[in-house]
Amino acid sequence: MENTQQQSWLYNQFFTGWKKFEVTYAIVLILLQVVAYVIAPDSIIGMVSGVAGVICLVFGMKGKKLTFAFGLVQCIAMTMIAWQSHAYGAFVMNIFYVISQPIGWFLWGNDEAVNTISAKTKRLIFLAAFVAWAVGWFVLARTGGQLPYFDSINLVISFIAQVLYICKYKENWSLWIIVNIANLAYWSVLTYQVATGHTDVGTVGGCLSQVALQAALLFNSIYANRVWKSYEQNLK
Repeated sequence: MENTQQQSWLYNQFFTGWKKFEVTYAIVLILLQVVAYVIAPDSIIGMVSGVAGVICLVFGMKGKKLTFAFGLVQCIAMTMIAWQSHAYGAFVMNIFYVISQPIGWFLWGNDEAVNTISAKTKRLIFLAAFVAWAVGWFVLARTGGQLPYFDSINLVISFIAQVLYICKYKENWSLWIIVNIANLAYWSVLTYQVATGHTDVGTVGGCLSQVALQAALLFNSIYANRVWKSYEQNLK
């Protein structure tokens, strides 16, 4: 009986509740990671990070707990890439991401219910995120990190967004949109620097895979923000 229930849960996670549009864009985003690897096939870890990250974010958009299983794979791979690229803010954050995956698995239920915070608390969170970004920029600049003004967003704002995410607050997606825009710019600049020889940290393939992943993350965050709002409205 227990085995049957487990199979039923896995079946529901993989095959139920999906819209045709969501399946289509998930396939497109995975293919984008493969194309990035074909263009610069020097980082298999980068492709693993990208593919696992896409699957993780799509399951997260649907509020499915299996997001944390794929998230663990993506975060471990991304931690290695961040270290190779001297992206110290991203490296620290991905260690936190690895730790947060089993915590998120424990905290999330099996339904689509989401939480929300008050307007006043929301303003305080965004103010705290801005202050933390400025402090992080100063610290990372002193440690010789790559592009500290972008990397600080990945360090401090991502931390706040991830806490909201594992606690299933819909406001997490607004912060992730900011993080994804910053990370898309960060990895695009770093890809250019590595490709043109302006820096010797990281690989073109590893950086390019992250450009493709961040573009996918940005698209998904915008779409997930809409989906989670609909979950909240359906519960009213």
